[in-house]
Amino acid sequence: MKVLGYTRLTTDAGVFVCQLDDGTIFLAIIYVDDALFIGPKQDFLRKKKAEFMAKWECRDLGKGNQDFLKMRIRQELNKFSIDQTPYLDKVLKQFGMENAKSAPTPLPTGYKPEVNPDPVDLEQRQKYQQVIGSLLYLMICTRPNIAYAVTKMAKFAINPSQEHLNKALYICRYLVGTRNYALTYDGTNGSGLEAFTDSDWASDGDDRKSISGYFFKLANGAVSWTSHTQKSVALSSTEAEYMALSDCSRQAMAFRNMLMEMGYKDIGAIPIAGDNQGSIFIASNAVSD
Repeated sequence: MKVLGYTRLTTDAGVFVCQLDDGTIFLAIIYVDDALFIGPKQDFLRKKKAEFMAKWECRDLGKGNQDFLKMRIRQELNKFSIDQTPYLDKVLKQFGMENAKSAPTPLPTGYKPEVNPDPVDLEQRQKYQQVIGSLLYLMICTRPNIAYAVTKMAKFAINPSQEHLNKALYICRYLVGTRNYALTYDGTNGSGLEAFTDSDWASDGDDRKSISGYFFKLANGAVSWTSHTQKSVALSSTEAEYMALSDCSRQAMAFRNMLMEMGYKDIGAIPIAGDNQGSIFIASNAVSD
C-alpha cells in the first residue's frame, strides 16, 4: 500500500489514506480479503483500484449498490445508506423467525434476566450462542438500536435457560418489524461529529454494576456506538454518568486523532451531550482535571 501511495493510519491499521497535492483525500479500507476504495474523483479512484488489482489478484465489484462485509451500501445523490437487510433475512430464516409477529421493543419493558441455576443444556447453549452471535454482528455493523438488549443477553451465553433463548428470539421479533431500518448519512446536512452518552445506575441485580452507553453521529447518521457494563461499582448516579462521559470522551479523542491523520486539520470541539447535571459539573470544573 505504501508503494501505491497510501499511508496507513496509526489509529486504525486497516485504513489507508492517499492525499493529493490539492488536498483531495482518498481512502482504502482493508479487512482480511475485502477492500473498499473511497474518493471524490472517479477517474483517479479507478486508477488506484487498477494499481491495487495489478498487485493482488482480486475482483472489482464496481460502483453502485454493493455489499461490503454483509453490509449493503447504497447512494442517492449526496446521501448514503447502510443496512444489512439481506443478511438479516437469512438470520431470521435460519432460526424460523421470518414470519414471526413483530415486537415493539428489543426486550420487554422492565425485563431483568437472571442466572440459570440448572445444569448446562449443550444443545440449547449451541442454539443460543448461534442466535446471539448473529445478533452481535448485526449490532456491531448497523444496528445501534439493539446494542443494549444484545449485550445484556450475551452475558448468559455460557449457560442459557429456555427463558434466555426466548428473549434472544424476542430480539429477532423486534428485527422482523424493523427489517428495513438503515443508517443514513446526508452529505448536505452540515452537521459534524457529535456525541451522546448516558448510563443507568446499579441495574445489575447480581453485581450492582451500571451500564454505560454512547453513540456518535456524523452527517446526521450514527457512526459509532456501545453499550457495556462498567468495570467498577458506581456509588451514585453522578459517578455512573461521569464514567460513561469519560468513556465517550476517550472515543471522541480517538475520532479526532483519526480524522487528523486522514488530513482533516480544522476540527473544532466535538460536542458531547449528557443528561446528568452532577457529571456535567464535574467534567466542566477545571479543578477536577
